[in-house]
Amino acid sequence: MAGQITRLRWWIIALVMLGTIINYLTRSTLSVAAPTLMTQLDISTQEYSYITGAFQIGIMLQPVAGYLLDVIGLKLGFAIFASCWGVITMAHGLATGWVSLAGLRGLLGFAEGTAHPGGLKVVAEWFPAKERGLAGGIYNIGASFGSMLAPPLVVWAILFYNWRVAFLLTGALALVWVVLWLLFYQSPRQHRRISAEERDYIIQGQEDHLAASGEKPSILQLLRNRNFWGIALPRFLADPTWGTLTFWLPLYLSTARGFDLTQIALFAWLPFVAADLGCLFGPMVALWLQRRGVPLIDARRWAFTLGAVLMTSMFFVGGVASPYAAIALLCLGGFAHQTLSVTVITMASDLFRKNEVGTVAGMAGTFANFGVLAFSLAIGALVTTVGYEPFFIVLGLLDLVGAALLWILVRSPASQESAA
Repeated sequence: MAGQITRLRWWIIALVMLGTIINYLTRSTLSVAAPTLMTQLDISTQEYSYITGAFQIGIMLQPVAGYLLDVIGLKLGFAIFASCWGVITMAHGLATGWVSLAGLRGLLGFAEGTAHPGGLKVVAEWFPAKERGLAGGIYNIGASFGSMLAPPLVVWAILFYNWRVAFLLTGALALVWVVLWLLFYQSPRQHRRISAEERDYIIQGQEDHLAASGEKPSILQLLRNRNFWGIALPRFLADPTWGTLTFWLPLYLSTARGFDLTQIALFAWLPFVAADLGCLFGPMVALWLQRRGVPLIDARRWAFTLGAVLMTSMFFVGGVASPYAAIALLCLGGFAHQTLSVTVITMASDLFRKNEVGTVAGMAGTFANFGVLAFSLAIGALVTTVGYEPFFIVLGLLDLVGAALLWILVRSPASQESAA
């Protein structure tokens, strides 16, 4: 057929990665603008924690977003939610105080809750089992890259215009992506530009026991599945690290390390560059182990465990005298977090049927974001009295517990069926 695109699946995941970049750019705009807008709008540190908490409450409704993607379809659902997060981000420029900002952040959290469920559904539909880890790592680069772009872009907007323009700019980018998504996305069975050979390669490389059943996902049945808890609890323990880097890093550099706005623009993006590398490192570790005979699920668990061990570097962030040593340790923490995070997120597509992946990812995302919410509120309430160091120590411990839970709770669905 004329017009076919070679290795189309990788172009599709690149499109998803671009959407994830914009998703995390829009959600990270606030943290970079925070030192400026908190002064102009007279917002306290505790009120700022309420603003970030509102976002986490909104994004905790991920099961609703994931369920809608499973029911109404990925293409239309993703377009609707991405349009909403673009418009809501632009509306941040109209905020007059912490209450209006908190309301907008809550709406944004709900709209942006489709990022991981949608990305995982694309991975489940477009990739054979052996490539899902790498595909998940590639689209998750968007989370790190979007957060990395925020400091220089937002600081540029503030220095040359004002903080309100920063929100208008990043929100407009989301609307541009919606157009690209509607123009270029289809499932592999419907896409006119995919070759028959690639379509067969994708379908034949997917597990029969994870094929869509044609039924709507049962929330109660998923909650009774130990594999769901094996994903959800480690994510609950892991995501406070990402929340700390995304929402609190610029303020930490400003208040604890004495950085000005220009220095924040120069250094705050570095942990996210390291996190990009972690997005690829985790899947590569799992693939390396698979090629040496380690089963898929065990390979994922070992990759997560390695990331958890590397996360112990966070113990030392608050204690080092040099701010540049602290940034280097934060870079290692970002690398370690994405090594394990992309691994456990991808496991939803390894353990559940295609028609359940969006719902499972959304439900697990609720636990992850509740972890971020609780940790963020704790920082807001206590950081002025105890400092940041105790929080960095806790972050270094949480993923070790998550690794233990991953080994204890998760079972391969194929082995479960064999046992039955």
